[in-house]
Amino acid sequence: MAEAPALDVLIVGAGISGISMAAHLKRMCPGLSFAMIDRRAALGGTWDLFRYPGVRSDSDMATLAFAFAPRAGDRAIASGEEIRAYLEQVAQDHALASHLRLGARVLAAEWRAAEALWRVEVERDGAREVLAARFLYLASGYYDYDRPHDAELPRLERFGGAVVHPQFWPEGLALAGKRVVVVGSGATAVSLVPALAQAGAEVTMLQRTPSWMASQPSRDPINARLRRWLPERWALRADRFLKLQLGRAFFNRARSRPAKVAEYLRGKVRDALGPAYDPRHFEPPYNPWDQRLCLIPDGDLFEAIRSGAARVVTERIAAFDATGVLLESGEHLPADVLVTATGLRLQMGGGIEVSLDGEPVDWPLHWFYRNCMFSNVPNLAVVFGYLNASWTLRADMVADYVCRVLRHMEDTGAKVAVPRLAEGHGLMEDDIILYSSGYLQRAKPMMPKSAAALPWRLNQDFVEDRRDYRRRPVADGVLRFRTAPGGVEG
Repeated sequence: MAEAPALDVLIVGAGISGISMAAHLKRMCPGLSFAMIDRRAALGGTWDLFRYPGVRSDSDMATLAFAFAPRAGDRAIASGEEIRAYLEQVAQDHALASHLRLGARVLAAEWRAAEALWRVEVERDGAREVLAARFLYLASGYYDYDRPHDAELPRLERFGGAVVHPQFWPEGLALAGKRVVVVGSGATAVSLVPALAQAGAEVTMLQRTPSWMASQPSRDPINARLRRWLPERWALRADRFLKLQLGRAFFNRARSRPAKVAEYLRGKVRDALGPAYDPRHFEPPYNPWDQRLCLIPDGDLFEAIRSGAARVVTERIAAFDATGVLLESGEHLPADVLVTATGLRLQMGGGIEVSLDGEPVDWPLHWFYRNCMFSNVPNLAVVFGYLNASWTLRADMVADYVCRVLRHMEDTGAKVAVPRLAEGHGLMEDDIILYSSGYLQRAKPMMPKSAAALPWRLNQDFVEDRRDYRRRPVADGVLRFRTAPGGVEG
């Protein structure tokens, strides 16, 4: 296998997290060499992968956009196509093309302490090569691109129609006049249903349990007012600040007064649906924000239900037959197309085999440090976004922090930066997955440990994290720096 000269930083992933890190490196560490590598043929990550009808963000664009590249306009909720176009524009504006290597899949990464380098095995066009990097930045998201969650639907093989998973939506799938059953009730399902109805399908959303939903205008009246009153640059900053504070306040209110928030959300859905409202379908058995809220831009799902173009069925599946779905109640749902919007499968670090001098890294034995690094793992950072806010918020903060680490290493001549945690440390593990969502519960056994307080915690409070990043120095006594290669850190 051929071997290229060592890079200062190798970024794995060309989605939101990777683009943020690449842009931060250009601005904060202009003297460092880096490459951004992605297995896909285009940048965009999740937003290049997901092409199902109606795909959109459930975070507003004020916070989904990068802090260093605010997106102008009053479009609060953007489609997948609009987000891809935005990411492509940011990459162009920051001249990232020369650093981008597409169609290359990372298979494994080994830290070699004697060299203070990561050796990264990459496959591209059937050939393999080894890339060397001083620092490895895994911006590969948090779910498996190849394998979505298998809900093990009973006797699915008997179904005679088309079975489609949103993660692998086939191009040109004809839907007009088709009977489509969407299995699921999360963000993907509520995005798909109105889009499929608009395409002329007769749609049924089949759910086992309802989800909490909140409607929001796709065009933001607050943003429009701010732009009338203020210069655009100030308006964008003010809009972002307001969205951050409102989102955090609503989340905290849902945690502290769940019954009040449930009453509020229930009333809004009841008003939106009118006579079509049925508590069986729209009142979950759990509190708001025990799972992520489903965002309904412009109430499009509610409009599809009110018009009769879509309906909701809350029931368990007994089996499938050639013509549709048999429910435990005995009802039969006829279907030509079945969409299995049954969730994602999470994985750490893009599923890359990571090792330290030949010893595989067992992630659950390590502790999160500063939301992105890991106990006794040198020169490595991973982006794992917020569960209760925009992914980009964490991506930007982590990129800024890692660039400050890299600048400190440059200034001091350090070759190695490792969060040191000795045996007998006394840290008590805290359950950071406080949400009942199936995909998060299934991921617990593979997650690194998290303590009750920073810095040994994957935190879920943007404001607290921002304060900590600003006040706690890079050289905090926990992150240890060495000017020469050395032994394995344990």
